[in-house]
Amino acid sequence: METQEAELLTVPEGWKDKPFTREDNPRGLVAESSFSVLFPSYREGYLSQVWPLVEKLLGEHGIEPQLDLIKGTVSVKTTRKAFDPFMILKARDLITLLARSVDLEHARKVLDDDIACDIIKIGSMVRHKERFAKRRQRLIGAKGTTLKAMECLTDCYVCVQGNTVAAIGPHRGLKEVRKIAEDCMKNIHPFYTIRLIMEQQNLSKIPDMQDKDWNLYLPSLKNKKTSKQKKKPIKKKEKKPYTPFPPPQIESKVDKELASGEYFLKEKERRMQKLEIKEEKTKLAKQDRLEKRKLAFIPPPEDAPKKKSKTADPEDSKVDLKKLKQKFKKISKK
Repeated sequence: METQEAELLTVPEGWKDKPFTREDNPRGLVAESSFSVLFPSYREGYLSQVWPLVEKLLGEHGIEPQLDLIKGTVSVKTTRKAFDPFMILKARDLITLLARSVDLEHARKVLDDDIACDIIKIGSMVRHKERFAKRRQRLIGAKGTTLKAMECLTDCYVCVQGNTVAAIGPHRGLKEVRKIAEDCMKNIHPFYTIRLIMEQQNLSKIPDMQDKDWNLYLPSLKNKKTSKQKKKPIKKKEKKPYTPFPPPQIESKVDKELASGEYFLKEKERRMQKLEIKEEKTKLAKQDRLEKRKLAFIPPPEDAPKKKSKTADPEDSKVDLKKLKQKFKKISKK
């Protein structure tokens, strides 16, 4: 019995739901529902050019679109001819994508049952504008290479415009695009998340790996933070002796002027005083320059004459023998 239930619960490959037709709901919708979206001014030209195609596309499903160029809004509402209640939500996604700079060729895919859209708001994830612009450019890549890799991997169309990322495709692909965009705003390069998703897709194709833990086979990102600056030792603040009196108040500019008497001077006198101070500073600077220039003309001190070596001359070394004989005689008499 358990094997029969398991076979009934499994979905065969390539199976799809039947499309919702007018025969499923011949009486139509009871209540009218509508949605409206604002669009920027630079999209007026494109929307007015493409609007007849939008009316024809939504008219087949019994939905009436309206374009208001004065208020800058696009709205959709159901009519009596509408039979699919979920189509109004698809039409709302269509007009939001058109307002977010997505072409009609790609936006019209949202009306299919297997395809949805996701608008990721990345503007509030990073505070600094320069940092946000760098990370958004990293998400796009050089000449759009990263976007192309995302589209090939997830089977989604991705459009980066302003503070949002618009994606159109299957639900699984939209989940992967959201992960790549959010990780990029968290300063994780898209290459790492794309590589991780590729490994997950390869493992999912192997039937033996479906019941195993994939963490051993997936690449792990290690944050290597190198401390360039050495940590300075924390200086302990010495406790000052307690005093109940507050510290003396710092003198303001007005107090200093009152003490020096400058406060009571007129504007002309103040200007003259400032000019005199400047002239004195210039005089001192000129004197310093002249003294430095004069040092170049002063000759260096001459070397002192070398001292002669105290070597005894042969003439001085001669001894008077007579005097020596007289000294010996005097000593012997005593």
